[in-house]
Amino acid sequence: MINVVLVGCGAMSKQWLDAARQIDGLAIVGLVDLDAERAKARAREYGLSGAVIGTNLDMVLDQTKPDAVFDVVVPAARREVALSAFAHHCHLLTEKPLADSPDNARIIVDAARRAGRIHAVVQNRRYVANVRRIRRFLESGAIGAATSIHADFFVAPHFGGFREEMSHVLLLDMAIHTFDAARYMVGGEPASVYCQEWEPPNSWYSQGSSASAVFDLGGGKVFTYAGSWCAAGFRTSWESTWRIVAERGSLVWDGNDEVRAEVALPVREGLFDQTQPIAVPPLDAADRIGGHLGIIKDFMQAIETGTEPETRGADNIKSLAMVFGAIESAESGRRVAITQDAR
Repeated sequence: MINVVLVGCGAMSKQWLDAARQIDGLAIVGLVDLDAERAKARAREYGLSGAVIGTNLDMVLDQTKPDAVFDVVVPAARREVALSAFAHHCHLLTEKPLADSPDNARIIVDAARRAGRIHAVVQNRRYVANVRRIRRFLESGAIGAATSIHADFFVAPHFGGFREEMSHVLLLDMAIHTFDAARYMVGGEPASVYCQEWEPPNSWYSQGSSASAVFDLGGGKVFTYAGSWCAAGFRTSWESTWRIVAERGSLVWDGNDEVRAEVALPVREGLFDQTQPIAVPPLDAADRIGGHLGIIKDFMQAIETGTEPETRGADNIKSLAMVFGAIESAESGRRVAITQDAR
């Protein structure tokens, strides 16, 4: 049995607790929130009558001595939660983003390494079935190595609340899902970025609802991202729409169920090489999916086996570096080198 304390009992905690109660061998032994009544309400809602309730994480960890901490707090509190978890010899699974700044991200990842604890991030777009299928298809070499990766994200949600007041709202709150998926699908190592943000007249956000970025992902791979959170009409999937150009063909994904690929033939008609459709194989039985549920299961397996989970912080910091690199570029108006390591 793996005993867990969950800290942060706001709206997002429901997704975590919904997943956790589907997993045998996992017990929520404590709930922590600055609002004790909110934590008590979550305990009642999920039948956690035996869970210790508190407003101080250190005190609850001292009392329960769990194996792991689930971090669902606001990003600004993430460093404090992480250092407390590692000081109590706990493994840590945290909601995205890994941290609220590059320095704090490096501090958290380095603290996990020094403590010898598993640290992972809920970067759940990796656990989407078609993301898995596309990576496996590209790895097969059926259309050659990817060279150009293009993602479009255009939706217009009226969230209300903090998102409509925050700076860099698209890059900081949403774009990491697309950035991480791009890096994962093509095996990219981000090296640099040029990004521009703007606020269209029709926007209801304070700053940064629209952005366009060009990333060097190394190895001859370039990734372009175009996005907006105030683009009414022709809404894309939350997973973005994709075109991946490779050496001998291309793949397109609508962000929903349709994934198609074409491969070039050694026959030319006029100006153009002929192409033919090529099947993208279905999900492999070995591919892990399931959003929060899949990631929590992966995290538990890592604890039980002493292995590293796929969304470990030492890897996820590279996707977060893409976000902060894009923000720095947008603020400075120049191309920015991306620093990825935790040293």
